Amino acid sequence: MAMRVSKAIVGVDVAKAELVIYLADPDLLTSITNEKLAIKRWLKTLAGPTAIAVEATNIYHVDLVELAHESGHDVYIIDGFQLSNYRKSIGGRSKTDASDARLLARFLKNEGEDLRPWTPPPAVYGKLQSLLRRRASLIRAKTSLTQSWANDASLKGVFATFIKSIERLDLLVQKKLKEVLREAGLLEEVARCQAIEGIGFLTATALVMAYNRGDFTSGDSYIAFLGMDLRVSDSGQKNGRRYLTKRGCSEVRRLLHNAAMSACRSNAWKEFYNHHLSCGKATTQVLVMLGRKLARIAFALMKNQSEYQSKGGVMA
Repeated sequence: MAMRVSKAIVGVDVAKAELVIYLADPDLLTSITNEKLAIKRWLKTLAGPTAIAVEATNIYHVDLVELAHESGHDVYIIDGFQLSNYRKSIGGRSKTDASDARLLARFLKNEGEDLRPWTPPPAVYGKLQSLLRRRASLIRAKTSLTQSWANDASLKGVFATFIKSIERLDLLVQKKLKEVLREAGLLEEVARCQAIEGIGFLTATALVMAYNRGDFTSGDSYIAFLGMDLRVSDSGQKNGRRYLTKRGCSEVRRLLHNAAMSACRSNAWKEFYNHHLSCGKATTQVLVMLGRKLARIAFALMKNQSEYQSKGGVMA
């Protein structure tokens, strides 16, 4: 459905050095350097509030998005995978910076009714996300190094000292996480989530972080934000396989998976786990189901400001 708003529509293809800009009306294509000063000058040329579509990049779109929002424009960040599929659906034969800018404007015009404009996250969200991602990188490096050095006995003592240094750094990161949560007044929310069997401090922190990113009206919207909702592909009498959409922060999903692995061994969730295994579902499928259920319970606790009451052997 096309956008009902009367704002001008702009598509911006973002690269490290350059922004390619397409103004749908008056069908104008231009480019500027991807620098704050150049972006500010360009924003001043826009006549009134504008709807701007930008493809998500690593970090190169951040300045444009923040400055455009500060200037009173509606900014829509479009997922690259979604945009690629949209290009295929309309029979697009080329992919250039100019064609992508036009495609972004067309996507916003036709699909904008179902899109939500970007809003800046709370400061605590960025701090927590950065620390969790840095810790994840640290743990991946530790795991990789441990596996590669497993059979080398000649430097075993030196390597053990090195691993202890990584573990101390991990503890420092977790200490910093607690400091950030304390300053933001969120330690109580973390404790509320930690009461759920299987959820530890890091997973609780990730769930609280995600909850504070937006105003979620339901558990479904929260689950979708985590990328734990299902992509369905059914046709006629055929029921296709289900896949997670995997939108949002992958570290939250990884922590939820670990939480589900711990929860499935608890008295509260063992029956749930074994029941779905006996129904023919694979181990990974059941862990995903359990991780999603843990996230829903955490959402309900935070939304209602209630305390967790374990029922033991939950089947629903």
